Amino acid sequence: MIPLILVVDDDVTLNRLMVGQLNRMGYAATGVHSWAEGQVYLQQHDPHLVLLDCQLPDARGSQILPQLVTDYPVVIITAYGSVKEAVGAVRAGAAEYLLKPINMDELEMVIRKTLDTHSMRKEFLYLKEQVQKRKSFMVGQSPALKEVENMIGAVAPSMMTVLVQGESGVGKELVAREIHERSQVAKHSYVALDCCTMQENLFESELFGHEKGAFTGADRQKKGLIESAEGGSLFLDEIGEITPAIQAKLLRVLETGRYRRLGGTRDLSANVRVVAATNRDLLAMSQEGTFRADLFYRLNAFTIYVPPLRERKEDIQALVDHFISNHDFSRRVNKRLGDKSLDKLLAYPWPGNIRELKNMVERAIILSGDAARIQPEHITLSSFGSEVSPTALAANARKGVHLSFEHTPTLDDLEKHYLHLLLDKYDGHRGKVARALGISERNVYRLLKKYDYMDA
Repeated sequence: MIPLILVVDDDVTLNRLMVGQLNRMGYAATGVHSWAEGQVYLQQHDPHLVLLDCQLPDARGSQILPQLVTDYPVVIITAYGSVKEAVGAVRAGAAEYLLKPINMDELEMVIRKTLDTHSMRKEFLYLKEQVQKRKSFMVGQSPALKEVENMIGAVAPSMMTVLVQGESGVGKELVAREIHERSQVAKHSYVALDCCTMQENLFESELFGHEKGAFTGADRQKKGLIESAEGGSLFLDEIGEITPAIQAKLLRVLETGRYRRLGGTRDLSANVRVVAATNRDLLAMSQEGTFRADLFYRLNAFTIYVPPLRERKEDIQALVDHFISNHDFSRRVNKRLGDKSLDKLLAYPWPGNIRELKNMVERAIILSGDAARIQPEHITLSSFGSEVSPTALAANARKGVHLSFEHTPTLDDLEKHYLHLLLDKYDGHRGKVARALGISERNVYRLLKKYDYMDA
């Protein structure tokens, strides 16, 4: 990517000479002759460096500098009589200063040095940020999020079974992995299994393993995930989807620490810490008889509730900044979220929670191209999502699906929006969408093509 350089100097001849020299050096330089013109440029572009004259017709460099140095490296241009002011500017954050008349060889050396230093500083800050993220795995400062972190800190050192509850897309697996990372078994394996992706016999074989000849095609013994997680943590996602037969076998594991491979005749020891997650109301299911009450109470020994995004909207700005900073393209462009864009995000109920926000940010980064800021027109939100009340969304986590339209929907409207909802819920996993709809993956593929969701 060609670095952009903004030259702010009211000396028309010198401005033209510097811009020409910088362009010949391989940069993309633009010259303006006042601070007002510079502000217009900065609203539309995000330069990699600013060359700033100390004395402009409408502002002094010392007044402008604090606004610039937080976002850009700045090189001050000054006459001999203003050296004292230039030195003060460097102390205030400017990268370097150049004396008029400008020596073009010196200009080239200073520009390269400043850009290299700034690039190394950005890389250092990025690596430092990654270390900090390892220390604090969830992004935000809301009271609801702090409560989740406190609960993790309390339970992680023990070997207690943990149930993580929350709507789809809130980050339940992040919580499970953090419990493992902070636990006494962190040096051992962390193994995850999605409970809603397989048929019952395949699920049992995957979890417990099988002996040779246990079923057609079982031509050798296979260890299950419980054995793979030996001494570590086993994460069971969407635990509310398992069948009654698997529920009974899992209960035995939790109660006795023993299990058998499929087709096996001897007990094996289950030396694992179990963390389960669900977006369903297991208490209500146990009362209805669709989920074993005894298994529920075993899983419910310690519960962590992960709040939906609509209950922690004060974290949206931090989450957006996090997703932007971790996107390769936006790191090169130094992209940011505009104020009106934030207002739009705060007004939306986020039925898909953080997963939906992340997908939206990635789309907005692409749609905004080389622009420095993400504007409201770059933000694509579910047309039906904005019509769903928080109360209805909370109910959706427990029962049914809510779609709302400003008009009487056609069958195609219903089909398209329900498909969109399922794609968000299952993070674009076509197999899960197919099972939810009760159709084949080939038919899901046809629907995706029909409604232009092929990027899902």
